[in-house]
Amino acid sequence: MLLHAWIDAYLSHLAVERSLAKNTLDAYAQDLGALARHVGDVEPAAITDAHIASLLAANAASGFGASSSARQLSGLRGFFRFLVRERVIEADPTELIDRPKLGSRLPKALSFADVERLLAAPNLSTANGVRDAAMIQLMYASGLRVTELVTLRLRDLDMQRGVVTPVGKGDKARLVPVGEVALQHLATYLETVRPGLARPNAHWLFLSRCGGRLGRQTFWKIIRKYARIAAIAAPISPHKLRHSFATHLLRGGADLRAVQAMLGHANLGTTEIYTHTTSDHVRTSHAKSHPRA
Repeated sequence: MLLHAWIDAYLSHLAVERSLAKNTLDAYAQDLGALARHVGDVEPAAITDAHIASLLAANAASGFGASSSARQLSGLRGFFRFLVRERVIEADPTELIDRPKLGSRLPKALSFADVERLLAAPNLSTANGVRDAAMIQLMYASGLRVTELVTLRLRDLDMQRGVVTPVGKGDKARLVPVGEVALQHLATYLETVRPGLARPNAHWLFLSRCGGRLGRQTFWKIIRKYARIAAIAAPISPHKLRHSFATHLLRGGADLRAVQAMLGHANLGTTEIYTHTTSDHVRTSHAKSHPRA
């Protein structure tokens, strides 16, 4: 078997044996496809560490960042370790390749004023505006990932208790509270807009004009549209709204463990990165306010 066939076998292994999500499988397929384009459809045993190094160098020359290269190298390592276990190759050619050094980039949050303008941007006299406002309000109120938001089902929202149950990474569900303002927008959407969009037995919470599930890219476009309307100069993405949720909670005095649970982070260390941004806020306030600062 040549490289392309082994890549297909590996992706099938990840899908069946490890039950990885489609987005994760797509990322692996993209990284392995880049390798196949770089070396050709050769026998896996013909691939050396020099091929891997030249692929990473080509990526860097084309503008790949360190985090993208590190992610790709991690995916390639998993593939070649699979080939070693299958006794297709004797040694992993990525073993001697150093992982690109990553800088300690802190998540950037929107200011509270920017968030306020973004939340106020949708036109509530239109059906799309009501739906979009409900989505943006919910994302900021609950810190959902964009995939979690667009894959919410009707049954995942409990209006009586004021909670939502998104399914996060590793198919793990968690319970997240929803604020009163977001609940009001959701109630308006559910009562006045969604019934006109829904097909029979439609179970997604947020629906497109055709009655199907909204896609991730569609929500990206929605966020950017309202950022332009709100005249927000800073670059914006759905994930930045999630960063803003966590940062504003911690600045308001929320417990770190509670924020971890709401974000769905398996490791507290992932949530702790937000304490650096809140510390910067505290230092700035101190510098402006203390007479001896």
